[in-house]
Amino acid sequence: MTQRAIVIGATGGIGAALAAALTEQGATVDALSRKGEHRIDILDEALIADAAARIAEGPAPRLVIVATGMLHEPGLMPERSIRDLDGDRLLRSYALNAVGPALVAKHFLPLLPRDGRSVFAVLGARVGSIGDNRLGGWTGYRMAKAALAMLVRNIAIETTRRAPEAICVGLHPGTVATELSLPFRRNLAEGQLTPPETAAANLLRVIAGLTPADSGNMLAWDGQTIAP
Repeated sequence: MTQRAIVIGATGGIGAALAAALTEQGATVDALSRKGEHRIDILDEALIADAAARIAEGPAPRLVIVATGMLHEPGLMPERSIRDLDGDRLLRSYALNAVGPALVAKHFLPLLPRDGRSVFAVLGARVGSIGDNRLGGWTGYRMAKAALAMLVRNIAIETTRRAPEAICVGLHPGTVATELSLPFRRNLAEGQLTPPETAAANLLRVIAGLTPADSGNMLAWDGQTIAP
């Protein structure tokens, strides 16, 4: 399926599983993260540009996956009510979940070949869907992931003009057994928590089945399109 693949966020639970699965499928994988030899920081545009320049020295990638995202970190948990809203925390979530992937798109989309099928995918979330929101809460994360969905739609439109067979999508992996879901697992139904390796296999199965008609959309791990 893929000759050369780029995984950004490759030390995270899903990113590491994606990199391993792609390698097992025979792809040449560039695994990029804030740690290790091939360093990238999605909030540092200079590092993003440097990483893209290194990738550009080799064969054009057919797959770029941005496997990053932040729901919580020390001192920052998702809001339960508007009473919990804080400007700095909202901006932090927006930076990590929307601005960072946008900067990656700026520098990595031009690396995709003009001819033939290629895929640029970012990890989104169902909770970023406005139409699917029935519970409220998690305001900053929802807002940022909704912005990410708009980014996907915008870059899909623009990229098609340069590379007609290129596909840009957001992918919702489900609830995965990673650090991101750790504080929220207590009330999950049996079977709802997915191991990273299974999540990666699901996402790669969706990617393999994508067509240009899917470009600009957010899709769940089972291939279903998520409402904007």
